[in-house]
Amino acid sequence: MMYVIIIAAAVIFWLLVLDRPVLYVNFKDGQMAKVRGHLPGTLKHNLSEIGHHSPFDGYLKAYQRREGIRLKFSPSVPKNTQQRIRNVFPFSNLKKSDATKRNKH
Repeated sequence: MMYVIIIAAAVIFWLLVLDRPVLYVNFKDGQMAKVRGHLPGTLKHNLSEIGHHSPFDGYLKAYQRREGIRLKFSPSVPKNTQQRIRNVFPFSNLKKSDATKRNKH
């Protein structure tokens, strides 16, 4: 019985602690260096335009919450750039990655 409690605690800890964004974009000098997750074409274009006009280093993470999408930026991304990204971000259009879709079928 004790091992069931330990396994349940480990699973709960794993679910709460792991960082699992639905979208991760890493920027180097305003260019998208690494992308994980589904990135819509219009968002990709808008992010590259923002990076071209005001180059920066850092990352963007998008988390799926019950209330909707939550964006998290690295501290190195300037506040005005964060706001420009929030303005163009398609909060209603972001989908989970194709890999998670395939696992559900």
